Amino acid sequence: MNIEDLKEILTEISIPDLIVCLAGLLLFACWLLRTSFGRRALVGSVPRRNRMGVYIPLIPYAVCSATVWLGLLIKEKLLGELVGWQSIFTDNLILTVGVLPAMAVIIVIARISFARRLTGFGLNTRTIRADFPAALVNLLTIMPIVMAMILLTTYVNTWIVGPGFEMPQHAELKQIASCPQLPVRVMILVSAVLVIPVFEEMFFRGIIQTMIRSFLRRPWASIVTTSAIFAAFHQDMPHWPALFALALCLGYSYEKSGSLLRPIFIHSLFNAVMVMGTLSQ
Repeated sequence: MNIEDLKEILTEISIPDLIVCLAGLLLFACWLLRTSFGRRALVGSVPRRNRMGVYIPLIPYAVCSATVWLGLLIKEKLLGELVGWQSIFTDNLILTVGVLPAMAVIIVIARISFARRLTGFGLNTRTIRADFPAALVNLLTIMPIVMAMILLTTYVNTWIVGPGFEMPQHAELKQIASCPQLPVRVMILVSAVLVIPVFEEMFFRGIIQTMIRSFLRRPWASIVTTSAIFAAFHQDMPHWPALFALALCLGYSYEKSGSLLRPIFIHSLFNAVMVMGTLSQ
């Protein structure tokens, strides 16, 4: 995306998109006023009591890395050099299956280390009825800010790099746009919308953010620190500002509600919107 593309986007915003952006900005303005510009947003937020050591995040990370590496090794030995959509399908299948053992490890850690076990961790099916509509509102609130960060990043990079700068598309979105084969699209949809958001929220918000808050004792400090780590874990640096803004919303929703299901819903819905937007182009 270059500066001319940016101007074209701004001039071609549809009425429904404009209404969504204005609604989100209105919700964000109401949140700022209601919370004294965020200073009172987490008053009464209770830390999640746990017995996790500082090494704990390394365990699910190592399990995930080892499982994915083993899957890629098996793919190379059994299937050889796949090309085209078969390779993309297999890689996404390996990634999706590879995070499942790490998710199981996180659940075991939560049952052992958290007071009230999985409920204390934030996994309680009884909160779904409250968490899902709240996730929709939170996503609507943060979407204009995420999009503004994308536009701002594009503008700044165009000014620094030159008019030839193009915002890189996320790998999965690029794959789903370039591969019309149904198996690939279904696999990416399952991975991006159903599996990866669950794993990332369990790992980043449930484990890392909880641990950081246990040490810093300040909820906003733990949210900001975890959001920076979350953004840095993604490969495309130009996406970091937008991912950081999204992660702030995810971390806040976890601390505010005490439910891990809420950021999971937000993350899944956000990814679904991105995938559907790519497929509709």
